Amino acid sequence: MTSAADPGAAPEEVAGVPEDAASQARGAAAPPGRRRGRVLAGWAVALIVALSLALGLRAVVFQAFWVPSTSMEPTLDINDRILVWKAFFNWHDVHQGDIVVFTHPPRDHCPGPAGSDLVKRVIAVGGQTIYSAGDNIYIDGRRLSEPYLPPHEPLGSPIPGATSRAPFHVPPGDFYVMGDNRPVSCDSRFWGPIKGTSIIGKAVVIFWHHGRPDFHLL
Repeated sequence: MTSAADPGAAPEEVAGVPEDAASQARGAAAPPGRRRGRVLAGWAVALIVALSLALGLRAVVFQAFWVPSTSMEPTLDINDRILVWKAFFNWHDVHQGDIVVFTHPPRDHCPGPAGSDLVKRVIAVGGQTIYSAGDNIYIDGRRLSEPYLPPHEPLGSPIPGATSRAPFHVPPGDFYVMGDNRPVSCDSRFWGPIKGTSIIGKAVVIFWHHGRPDFHLL
């Protein structure tokens, strides 16, 4: 018995057809299952290449961070995991209500790991005024709507040195940030607004919440 790898085997021929045409005829005569397998293999290779490019881009554009404290509850729990948009990011793209990660403020003397990055929500941007009254926050004289907070969430510490008649003016290029868990959060009320240049990126996705996988946009 001979096989295709056997030197003694006679070359395969298709009568009356030139060699190139014979090769085409052999391909055309391939069983449907084999042709389907080749098509699927081609798609698999294309998919692998596309995923590799996408994952490589994601590694550059996004960075995973974990939440070290309860200051952002209930939006973010301690030990939650978030994806932060970094590449092509500009602090001019940050708006009121965004959740941002930033380097440790130099005036922060609150308890906690020194030098670690922090995550808070932007409450006011440069050029706006801010003050608190009771448990409410006012931006440019208007009460701030905060649907991300539980009803009747206590404010805790008020915004220092700011009243309706003399609100605090956020300097251009700065951001006034606070945690969603207002009574326990150490934020701009204690160490002032942060510089836009200190912002590492904007949190866009949470992929681990309440100790389990939970993928949704922030």
